[in-house]
Amino acid sequence: ESIEVVIAGYQKKNAIMTDHEKKIVSYHEIGHALVAAMQTHSAPVQKITIVPRTSGALGYTMQVEEGNHYLMTKEEMENKIATLTEEVAFGSVTTGASNDIEQATKLARAMITRYGMSDDFGMVALETVTNQYLGGDASLACSTDTQTKIDQQVVELVKREHDKAVDILTANREKLDRLAAFLYEKETITGEEFMHILGE
Repeated sequence: ESIEVVIAGYQKKNAIMTDHEKKIVSYHEIGHALVAAMQTHSAPVQKITIVPRTSGALGYTMQVEEGNHYLMTKEEMENKIATLTEEVAFGSVTTGASNDIEQATKLARAMITRYGMSDDFGMVALETVTNQYLGGDASLACSTDTQTKIDQQVVELVKREHDKAVDILTANREKLDRLAAFLYEKETITGEEFMHILGE
């Protein structure tokens, strides 16, 4: 519980979501978990909840690496972007996904500008981060033409991974529906419960 308070804040027991909102959040969180579980090199799902927290999160999916994990490969980062950008169940994107979209975009940009994970730019650092442990201000060290190309690549990368997430959820629609209904009813489920239904 203390780890969850650090990650997402305290439970907001007086928060009232409408029935429709609760359904959307259930699908959204199961979507994250399902995309993560269907990809290799993704951290295992430990817990999924739709109980609102004081951070403003209406629910969240907790993934925890098995053992210490200090480095991320290009494939792992791409998978993380796919996991963050699922939004398919209701055919419309909601404002609840804004934090996920922000994280996915930051990750994609860092892959291209800082981690040398772009075929076009290779091992060139296009962005520098100062005061890394004080929030970190990033400044681009390239021409405006290059900045435009970076923007295009970020959009392409996020779109490609989003399409992958949509394909995974579309192929597993029945599981998505069953798991979302289970989470809606229980409000909080364990990774074991999630994997059990997924494996049936």
